[in-house]
Amino acid sequence: MDLKLKPFDFAQAAAKAGMSDVAQRVQAKTRLDALAGSQGVEKPSFQAAFSSALGSVSKAQETATTMQREVQFDNPTVSLEETMVAMQKAQLGFQSVVQTRNKLVQAYTDIMNMQV
Repeated sequence: MDLKLKPFDFAQAAAKAGMSDVAQRVQAKTRLDALAGSQGVEKPSFQAAFSSALGSVSKAQETATTMQREVQFDNPTVSLEETMVAMQKAQLGFQSVVQTRNKLVQAYTDIMNMQV
């Protein structure tokens, strides 16, 4: 048995359901998305946002490590207070990334265990 799925047209479904205002907004957004895509504008994605967040956490960790090294070498331009704040920022960022990863793994596990 050959099963082929047609793409779902939400605007058409909304129009059939009597929600013409919703259908018009969806069509307008679809046109704007197509226009943005043809102009080379990248739509935001989870991957891009997560990569950016990981980059920020990595940069914070590098900054904290550099500041720790400077404090150890008695650099007078780097204060202990600034170093401690940088270390706490890096630690909080890392904990946030770990918790996000844990939630993603849990969501994946839940989806894989769903009965179809």
